[in-house]
Amino acid sequence: MSFATPPGWYPDAGAPGTERWWDGTAWTAHSRPLAAAPPVPHAPAQQPYAHQPFGPPAPPARGGGRTRVLTIALASVLVLGTALTAAILLGPDDSGTRAAPGPNRSDPASTAPATASTTPSPVPSSSPEGDPDDDPAVLVDQLNGITLAVPDGWEKSTRASDAVPTMRTAVSYDCPGSGASFCYRGTVSTRTAQAGESDPKAIAEADITTAADRAYGEDTLGRSTHGGITSHKVLTSEPVTVAGRTGYLVRWRVVTGKGPGGTVQSVAFPSAAGSETPVIVRFAFDAGRAELPVSLMDTITRSIRPIGDSATSGGVGASIGP
Repeated sequence: MSFATPPGWYPDAGAPGTERWWDGTAWTAHSRPLAAAPPVPHAPAQQPYAHQPFGPPAPPARGGGRTRVLTIALASVLVLGTALTAAILLGPDDSGTRAAPGPNRSDPASTAPATASTTPSPVPSSSPEGDPDDDPAVLVDQLNGITLAVPDGWEKSTRASDAVPTMRTAVSYDCPGSGASFCYRGTVSTRTAQAGESDPKAIAEADITTAADRAYGEDTLGRSTHGGITSHKVLTSEPVTVAGRTGYLVRWRVVTGKGPGGTVQSVAFPSAAGSETPVIVRFAFDAGRAELPVSLMDTITRSIRPIGDSATSGGVGASIGP
């Protein structure tokens, strides 16, 4: 009576996903992918166990005690023989050590191919940390390289018609001289002086007229927003230190045909950026407003700093009295 497993293709426990040919007595060097295996025409009576290296399982015991003892002995010899045969056929890998065992074929997750992580790598922000442009309390003039503090209750303008950096009181009202336009109680804006101009005093004295007309005379569309300027008075005309640089300040009190009139101011000083082309800061405050004292113009002027330089003394110590 023979207990040998018949020849055939059986799962190769040493190489998951493949089958190896059992010739009836030993494993051969022939193998093939498990997925490509056609149905076995003559299925073996009992397939090898996955945990055995290569040898087929011991045949079932039959007969009495002596037969059972003989069967166990023959099975042990057969297992030992097939193990030695497998070691000879496979041999060590290139590094001189046996290849690590593969994943458990019974666990589909262990045989899934590795895939690259889909988690995106962190992308650095294109804006520098602490960018003053993102701070609602800071007005930034990138072209001229300066910043100004935005007072409480004010806002930075986002209107497309404001071609220069501008901040203003948050609430608008109908201009007294034109129902088709609206005005703000207080505005401050920055701009670059015209090419060829370099003397802060001459720049400020020339700009104050334009500053008064834009605030209380006619707007950019030619509308008389306050009934026109009827008169003005010079309040201040003197040197001033701004952002650590010597500049010049001119301040007027203007009377208008309609409404309360107001106070306008032009400050000119060398820019801290590029070729130091002078920069102009214009102010316009409606008169008679408790929240808009002339001293607030001084406070804003002292807040002017070069971009990235919070330690600059600005106009501290300068005489900017009304």
